[in-house]
Amino acid sequence: MKELMLGNKAFARGLYEAGCCFVSSYPGTPSTEITEEAAKYDEIYCEWAPNEKVAMEAAFGASLAGRRVFCGMKHVGLNVAADPLYTMSYTGVNGGVIIGVADDAGMHSSQNEQDSRHHAIASKVPMLEPSDSEEALRFVKLAYELSEEYDTPFLIKMCTRVAHSQSVVETSERVVPERRNYEKNIPKYVMMPGNAIKRHPFVEDRMRRLREWAETSEINRVEMGGTQMGIITSSTSYQYVKEVFGDSVSVLKLGMVNPLPEKLIRDFAAKVDKLVVVEELDPIIENHCKALGLTVSGKELLPIEGEFSQNLIKQALGGQAGEGVALADTIPMRPPVMCAGCPHRGLFFTLNKNKCTVLGDIGCYTLGAVAPLSAIDMTLCMGASVSAIHGFNIASDGWTEKKTVAVIGDSTFMHSGMTGLANIAYNQSNSTVIILDNSITGMTGHQQNPTTGYNIKGDPAGKIDLEALCRAMGYERVRVVDPYDLAECDKVLKEELAAEAPSVIISRRPCALLKYVKHNPPLCVNTDKCVGCKSCMKIGCPAISMKDGKAHIDQTLCVGCGVCEQLCPVGAFEGNTKEEC
Repeated sequence: MKELMLGNKAFARGLYEAGCCFVSSYPGTPSTEITEEAAKYDEIYCEWAPNEKVAMEAAFGASLAGRRVFCGMKHVGLNVAADPLYTMSYTGVNGGVIIGVADDAGMHSSQNEQDSRHHAIASKVPMLEPSDSEEALRFVKLAYELSEEYDTPFLIKMCTRVAHSQSVVETSERVVPERRNYEKNIPKYVMMPGNAIKRHPFVEDRMRRLREWAETSEINRVEMGGTQMGIITSSTSYQYVKEVFGDSVSVLKLGMVNPLPEKLIRDFAAKVDKLVVVEELDPIIENHCKALGLTVSGKELLPIEGEFSQNLIKQALGGQAGEGVALADTIPMRPPVMCAGCPHRGLFFTLNKNKCTVLGDIGCYTLGAVAPLSAIDMTLCMGASVSAIHGFNIASDGWTEKKTVAVIGDSTFMHSGMTGLANIAYNQSNSTVIILDNSITGMTGHQQNPTTGYNIKGDPAGKIDLEALCRAMGYERVRVVDPYDLAECDKVLKEELAAEAPSVIISRRPCALLKYVKHNPPLCVNTDKCVGCKSCMKIGCPAISMKDGKAHIDQTLCVGCGVCEQLCPVGAFEGNTKEEC
């Protein structure tokens, strides 16, 4: 049966058809939908883990029990999971293990655009890289077979364009292999130095055997066309090359990007006049070719940063085919902004008003750094705000304590903020941490987390009590505020900054986009009262604009949160009772 599918949905379908039984992931764009789609199959147990390290370790445990397993994450999440990954390479697996990692070239929703192929190379774990939805499904099924045959976890690298584009896939029935028996094997699974030393040669031999397999595998294929130029490529770059050049050039399309073949590449290079590598981000294939002694072009023609496109490749390399397929470069930019009614807006306004130094974290609340709020000074990685404020305050000899806060979302706090908070309590810096509890994982599209009380399917689940948790970690000062109440936010913030003790403020109100949230009617501006002072514009609400010198509210966006009412010095914001509103 054929069906049009997103790359991530096709990936999940591959998990289903291959008999995957256990999925543990942490949401991260552009990988999130793989796990969300897998959760729609009742035959697969799925969960959101607190972070990627926990997800990978849980998946490893399920593999030990003899089941095929999966854990998914975005590229920066693989950094978090690197600790178990690099040692799983040594232990090998029982049931097949697939680790899905989605790179984000162009940084559509990421703090960097690292190339996950480096992790595959450094950990000595094989990696496949599909170029469309059909390959995503097929490569998943292949990876399970190879994982069990070669006793290794398998990385499958997606990217934004493959994950979020659609193509036709052919589906088939689910086949669940017989559960593999768990057998105690201390030399294989207990990685103390004496055992690990003996496992390293196994890893090197495994990579050698996989390289031999890659030489003749159909997932690395040569498509001969014109021989004036031969292009080696993979992933979405392959699609761009084919759209621009068609059959006017020869192409070596790589489906396995670690380990890379050698003879196959040399033989291909011998058939073409000029060899070019087209790959997003780092020159990994290009450097491999150069190590083989080949003359090859790559990053001197194409950029090492950013996302590729048909236009970019055509401009850099020419091309006779595909004149009508290039995307327009004139699509207008739409700057990111916190939603109308976002519960974080009032809190960030208060921080800006009090001229606080704000150490930020990863989430939709990072948009607090954008004008006019401009309320975040630093964002590094998940959980770093809490760890960093401790070092910041200690190193400043205390002069920053009364005007510096850390902000972190509820999901991010569970991901990796707790250890930083424990460090503050243990080493006793006078630091104030604000947990922005919007009752969901907002940035990646409303996934549950351990503080929401629901699991991935929306069923009741264990719920972490943030106030009790913070107190159990040693915090006597734990306050809860409603970020729509500006006066209360201001009062509590000043009190906690003045206190001579570590403290936690929980800013609690559900995300305005959650379906169960019931909003007030949209507000209206009384133009007779409005003096055009623009005080309401200081919060950067997309529902508020200026029209003919007066404030104006977009009725389709306003959720009646009332924050603007509290800023207006003349009381021009009113309930929506007038027809002209």
